[in-house]
Amino acid sequence: MKLEIYADVLCPWCYIGKRRLAAALAQQPGRNGIEIVWRAYELAPDGDRTPGQTAAEAMAGWWGEQAPARIARIRSLGAAEGLELNLHLARPVNTFDAHRLVKLAADRGRADQMMELLLHAYHTEGRNVADAQVLQRLGGEAGLDTGEVRTVLDGGGYADEVRGDRRRAAEHGITGVPGLVIDGRPPVSGVQPVADLRVLLRERPDRLAPRSDPS
Repeated sequence: MKLEIYADVLCPWCYIGKRRLAAALAQQPGRNGIEIVWRAYELAPDGDRTPGQTAAEAMAGWWGEQAPARIARIRSLGAAEGLELNLHLARPVNTFDAHRLVKLAADRGRADQMMELLLHAYHTEGRNVADAQVLQRLGGEAGLDTGEVRTVLDGGGYADEVRGDRRRAAEHGITGVPGLVIDGRPPVSGVQPVADLRVLLRERPDRLAPRSDPS
């Protein structure tokens, strides 16, 4: 089985979804034979590399009076998965280089570790995941050669792969994250409850249909 996960570091739902999918896979027979591919989906491809307003401030602009309740819900659902989502610390930035780093990590068999470190650095610690020095340190923590990380970040390594994921997402009809594609089937939400994800992983292809996010 091949699982393609379209995600962006900036999305708290992607962090929640990663935890839920891990829990579902832990109970899945034959999980060692499941291939997981992290696909890049930039939420702010035109974003600046210099941090500006916090995620919480941005959400206040989107949702107005509903923002405090929605932020509290995201934090609560994150806490239920053992995550500390500090939306008042996280500052959205351009994630193109972070996605390139994940691609390098995938080639070294470390993509999941790399995504975990990036998500934690951004959502919990409020670190700038567009900063080359931050990315180099995180790459080292994921077990990558820091010299190789620096070479990739200084050049154009894996840029085509990240842009290719953007086109692939459009072909699959993915318009938000986390999006989950199982063995090339129609995409479904990747942030469903663990029990629902377990069902999805067991379903036959002819029974699988797109589902909304029940969170």
